[in-house]
Amino acid sequence: MEQSHFGVTPSGDSVAVFALQGADGMQMEAMTYGGIILSLEVPDGEGALEDVALGFDSLAAYTRDAYRSANPYFGAVIGRYGNRIDEGRFSVNGDTYTLATNNGPNHLHGGREGFDQVVWNAEPFHRADSVGLTLTHTSPDGHGGYPGRLDVTVTYTLAPGNELVIDYEATTTETTPVNLTQHSYFNLGGGDSESILDHRLKIHAEAYTPVDSTLIPIGEYRPVQDTPFDFTSFTPIGERIGAENRQIGIAGGYDHNFVLAREDSDSLRMAAEVYDPESGRLMTVRTTEPGLQFYSGNFLDGSFTSKSGAPYRQHAGFALETQHFPDSPNQADFPSTLLRPNETYRSRTVYGFSTPDSLNTGP
Repeated sequence: MEQSHFGVTPSGDSVAVFALQGADGMQMEAMTYGGIILSLEVPDGEGALEDVALGFDSLAAYTRDAYRSANPYFGAVIGRYGNRIDEGRFSVNGDTYTLATNNGPNHLHGGREGFDQVVWNAEPFHRADSVGLTLTHTSPDGHGGYPGRLDVTVTYTLAPGNELVIDYEATTTETTPVNLTQHSYFNLGGGDSESILDHRLKIHAEAYTPVDSTLIPIGEYRPVQDTPFDFTSFTPIGERIGAENRQIGIAGGYDHNFVLAREDSDSLRMAAEVYDPESGRLMTVRTTEPGLQFYSGNFLDGSFTSKSGAPYRQHAGFALETQHFPDSPNQADFPSTLLRPNETYRSRTVYGFSTPDSLNTGP
């Protein structure tokens, strides 16, 4: 475990970076700005470590105006509310709150000054079988338009078996919506692999939430069967990404919330599996959350370059964001995201990496 100075933000805040190594070889770098995971190195089928997380090698790349304007949220902690809220408005106990709109007419990922842009307090830790980093931040009452002071803790743990465990915890002084997530983009090919379209994806969901033209859910649970959204068995991401389908057309690919199969709302359940046949890497996603946003990197356009200088073009990476559903504060039939003063928000997601000798992923 190593800590070093990574730079200074435009507002003058010092930023640290932590390099962690797990017991089974996984290596991660994360910085205090945005809680951003800068790199995640995991072995391929021959044991070679490669970085499977999209990102940059300098703080300036994350704070420059061009990046913040487009903001793909590479590797960042997202809050107070991950995903979109319709027109940046919601009501709690009869009071209406207005948030910043930063994605067309809607509020996205905490607005213009979300958790991806704050400098977190950080404490590294070392246990008998794991290492990690505990990040803490206090969001003041009224910040970004949200009610209540929100005290947040996010913990990254490199656990045995090459698992990255992410734990979220929050308390509030007033009833407020909370939906925390992590926005890393992955390419299991590592290095400068150009596309994830040949990756095989399996999502443990039989329904998804279709969206309107601004990517706000229309309030419906729609079966994935016989649609391009059916990933109930391993399917190449690119196989149906160009299908003539209104939902695919709206998003320019996949940018949708999947309704996960659940038996117990507090249990850690399998949400998704992704396999790269070229490298032999398998990534699994387990979570306590009811939803999973699958984003296929549709809006990457080559404007940003990787750590080695290669452009991040469309579909250079994918994100699997564990979450409650988009726009839940305005959707009575969706699982509630309201956190009350006498409650503690808790959520856990585990990203696991392995290289199985055999895996039935189809042709």
